[in-house]
Amino acid sequence: MAHEIDQSFRALPLRPLADAALARARSLGAEHADFRFERVRSASWRLRDARPAGSSDTTDLGYAVRVVHGGTWGFASGVDLTPDAAAKVASQAVAMAKLSAQVISAAGARSTGADGQWGRVELAGEPVHAERTWVSSYEIDPFDVPAEEKAALLAGWSTRLLAAPGVDHVDASLLTVHENKFYADTAGTVTTQQRVRLHPQLTAVSVDESSGEFDSMRTLAPPAGRGWEYLTGTGWDWDGELERMPELLAEKMRAPSVEPGLYDLVVDPSNLWLTIHESIGHATELDRALGYEAAYAGTSFATFDQLGKLRYGSDLMNVTGDRTAEHGLATIGYDDEGVAAQSWDLVKDGTLVGYQLDRRIARLTGFERSNGCAYADSPGHVPVQRMANVSLRPDPAGMSTEDLIGGVDRGIYVVGDRSWSIDMQRYNFQFTGQRFFKIVNGRVTGQLRDVAYQATTTDFWGSMAAVGGPQTYVLGGAFNCGKAQPGQVAAVSHGCPSALFKGVNILNTTQEAGR
Repeated sequence: MAHEIDQSFRALPLRPLADAALARARSLGAEHADFRFERVRSASWRLRDARPAGSSDTTDLGYAVRVVHGGTWGFASGVDLTPDAAAKVASQAVAMAKLSAQVISAAGARSTGADGQWGRVELAGEPVHAERTWVSSYEIDPFDVPAEEKAALLAGWSTRLLAAPGVDHVDASLLTVHENKFYADTAGTVTTQQRVRLHPQLTAVSVDESSGEFDSMRTLAPPAGRGWEYLTGTGWDWDGELERMPELLAEKMRAPSVEPGLYDLVVDPSNLWLTIHESIGHATELDRALGYEAAYAGTSFATFDQLGKLRYGSDLMNVTGDRTAEHGLATIGYDDEGVAAQSWDLVKDGTLVGYQLDRRIARLTGFERSNGCAYADSPGHVPVQRMANVSLRPDPAGMSTEDLIGGVDRGIYVVGDRSWSIDMQRYNFQFTGQRFFKIVNGRVTGQLRDVAYQATTTDFWGSMAAVGGPQTYVLGGAFNCGKAQPGQVAAVSHGCPSALFKGVNILNTTQEAGR
């Protein structure tokens, strides 16, 4: 179903506010100015053992003005919806740019780089996108569904799991977001956008009263840029997953602890998406690779001098950055700098060939154009370079997951994400999962517990020996990717097929914890 921008959003004084702000910025000598108005409604529901445990429903509404004045950034935001107030916010942004220029000058901080002026803010060019509208792909806005209906669905699912033998507790949650954004700049770009996303999740817990041991199993359904239809049959087999979970959890409780060593791994998309996020997604953010982003989760081993040279993985490795994937959490029409959504190569045939960019970083490093990776999570925050949907491409003629398993003599099939750890340069890591299945002579022979796989980024991706076909491809992701100071949170998807990795180091987490 094709949706239109909410009339309640269009009824807000978007153009008068933008016109007043941009006119004031021009009159004060800004080389560039942009105006961004946002309304972000977020709601959540939490249940514990089918009983309500909490809910929230909040709306963040306001606008921001960002300027380049004298080669320096300025930013200010406001909530007063009058043209005079918007003009005042623009004046504050220009004043901030002037103050920043004085501080930079006093500190002698304008360093020289490849273009001779690394300290001066200049933006890569972008075609003008006048009066453009974009709405994400969904059928039913979850905010059109009564709260009672949402809670009843979660309670029904929880009750179903609780009725199964061995399930002692169930946690259920649903996060929903409806985001509207209006953007205008002094070049003439004007865009209005609307997108919907949600994240449903259930976790079943089993407790062995005699031993005191316990474990859990979570649904594999990823968060998605979809509507309420995602929970009622379109896009995920909820009935099938809920039916299988109790038996899988009971088997997990009985499973033996893994013997550490080298194993071949078949990694399911429900786990591999997170490894992509941490070891490729963050590592190919160019602000990290340049050292501009370092305080929050570190920099990157994939430095700019290695572009076109770094062997990131095997020849089978092809990874794209994509702001256009249907139902992707980072999918948009235009980013927060007015750049149209694109898809591009990050790793091609195992070699690093691209990065994620915003307009400033693109200009600094000699790219003709940004690939649309600027985003702010609220009207009170400045846009920063954020992750696109970063995805491993399937092999068009690739095998099924079952066939990948069938080619393994001694290995482990990894399903679902859990915990992770990665160093400050996105290079040394280890990941756990929801379910681990032992593979012997091409057959799954039961579950294992206490499993973590450990490697360096290039060794892991270099060990990739087979990539599954399109039939194995799933778009995973997360609502809570953090970056910047003050911290911002963004939702992002990562698609991937199942894949086979040879000779990966497996740790026993209980033994590691005891050291």
